[in-house]
Formats: sequence, structure tokens, C-alpha cells
Amino acid sequence: MQSLTRRFILPVLFLALCMYGSSETGKAQSKSNQSPGTSGYHLIKKLELGGSGGWDYLFVDSDARRLYVSRATHVVVVDVDSGNVIGDIPNTNGVHGIAVASEFGRGFTSNGRDSSVSIFDLKTLQPIGSVKVEKNPDAIIYDSATRRVFAFNRGSSSASAIDAKTGTIAGTIALGGHPEFAMADGNGTIYANLDDKSEVVAFDSRTLEIKSRWSLTPGEKPTGLVVDRQHRRLFSVCENKKMIVLNADDGRVITSIPIGDGTDAAGFDPETQLAFSSNGEGTLTVVHEDSPDKFSVIETIPTQRGARTMAIDAKTHNVFLATAQFGPAPEPTPERPHPRPSIIPDTFVILVFGK
Repeated sequence: MQSLTRRFILPVLFLALCMYGSSETGKAQSKSNQSPGTSGYHLIKKLELGGSGGWDYLFVDSDARRLYVSRATHVVVVDVDSGNVIGDIPNTNGVHGIAVASEFGRGFTSNGRDSSVSIFDLKTLQPIGSVKVEKNPDAIIYDSATRRVFAFNRGSSSASAIDAKTGTIAGTIALGGHPEFAMADGNGTIYANLDDKSEVVAFDSRTLEIKSRWSLTPGEKPTGLVVDRQHRRLFSVCENKKMIVLNADDGRVITSIPIGDGTDAAGFDPETQLAFSSNGEGTLTVVHEDSPDKFSVIETIPTQRGARTMAIDAKTHNVFLATAQFGPAPEPTPERPHPRPSIIPDTFVILVFGK
């Protein structure tokens, strides 16, 4: 009887274990192929920086644990872990963006009103020098492939290449349209949104020669741009409430994703495969890259009106948004038919969203 029982039970147990293992493997495979149901992002902190005046780009140096905040005439530097202000970079008239070249211990700001790029020491935040560029530099990025900083001059539809080590102009490239934001792929190609052309221009960061021009249709008037370097995908957010995903090699439009109104920045987290659009209406659109050719809107998170510029910390995956409280808009004039509302002093904040 004992021998018969053993002969019966052991095969049954073996079959059950095989079925369980197969079931768990199937679940794991299914889970790996699924996009998350929600992003889990929510407001975790509010940094009340105050002050007066406007702002533009935010930049996170994840290695140095710093957040750089452009404030019209100066740049506020914040410790991303404590939330404390740790320094200020003055005399950046009309500052738009910030870039860092850590290997040279240098930072750079694009100063639109002065048509210049300021160079500062990353340790002390003290100025090192200034470089004259063409009219109204806006976006600014560092290209590790060439060790050059690129300032994108809206007023002259051009980009200025600056040797990050010496601080000298390496060349200028005509872009054929107004550059809004730009990204480097790390392999020697720079991509820039041209908002007046509704297209992306790609150029060689070594030779400064135009490689391609790609239409963003059905997107119109692009603002923020970000790249998924691993899967060769570009995410361009546009004023007509669309995120356009492009193949970074041939410019093929892969898909158009609905986003919120008033976007000015795009972000991508390669570890979580999440793309973001910060929208001035007061929302954050979160998109999951299910595969290089399939994308899903995970959720639209309420933020605060005016929170349209953004930066992502690659280490904590936190998203930083800038905004303030607003008063009434001035009366329209022929020169300014759509004036922006006034900013209430001392209400400027950084919203930190995380999990």
C-alpha cells in the first residue's frame, strides 16, 4: 500500500510543480511585456524659492546632486536632496538654459539679452569668462562626443559650437529656422526642434554639417525635445497638444500621442522607459514606452498652472517643475497681442514629483 501510494503521489506532485512553474514563468513574461497601470508619481515636496521675475529651463546635474534654475538675470543653484539653495550665479542677462561639462569642471549659461554664453566654475560657481555668440541664444547643451557646448541662437536661426575646455568658438551652423530645444545622441549627432518650421533638424556635431530635416506633421510648433538613446527614438512635444515620436535615424514618425496644453519641455527616463510632457495648463503627461514602436499614455497628473518647464533626476527619477502664482494679464497691444499674466512676487516654487 505504501509503495502504491508513493508511485501515485510522486508523479502527481511532479506534474503540479511543472504546472506551477509554467504558470509563474508565464506571469513573469506577461508582466515584463505590460506597461504599468499608473506611474505612481505624486507631489512629494514643494521648494518655495520666492524672488521676482520669470524663469525658463531647469537642469539637473544628477552626479553632482544639483538643480540649476534660470531666473532671468541669474541662476539659482539648489541641492536636489535637501532642497536648500546652495549658491547663485549672477550676471546672466536673459538666461534661458544651463549646461555642464563635468570633465572640465565648467558650467555654461545661454544669455539671450546679451547674446553671450557665461562660463562658470562648477565647484565655486564663480564666473570664469564669457563668449559672444549670435543673436538671442536660447537652448544650450553639452555634447560628450565632441566635448563641445552648443548654444542655439533663436534670433539668427543658428547654433554656436564652443570648445568646452578652452571656451572658444569652434564654429557656427545655419539651421534654417528658429531653434527651440535640442539634444545630443552621444554619437556625434545633434537634433534641434525648429518651431517656425515644425520640423527637426539633425546635424553632425564634428563637421557642423546638416544631415537631415524631418517634418513633425501632425505636430505643430515644437518646444521640448528629448532622446531615447538606446532605442533611437526622439520625443518632440508640440503646441497643438501632441507628442510626436520619431525614429532618430531616418526621421520616420512612429506615432502621435495626446498631451496637455501649453507644453514647453519633454523628459525621458531610460531606466523606467517613461516619457514626460510638462504642460502649462497644470498637468504632467506620463507616457510609457511599451516597445520602440508602441507607446501608452499612463496618466495625466495634476500639477499647478504655469508648470511648463521640467527636469528629471536620473538617480532618484524625481521630476522637477517650476511655476508661480499669477495675477491678471496686461491689456493686449499690437506689439503683444497675447501678453502673459503678471507673476506675483515671492510665489515662485519648484514642485518635486516622485514615487
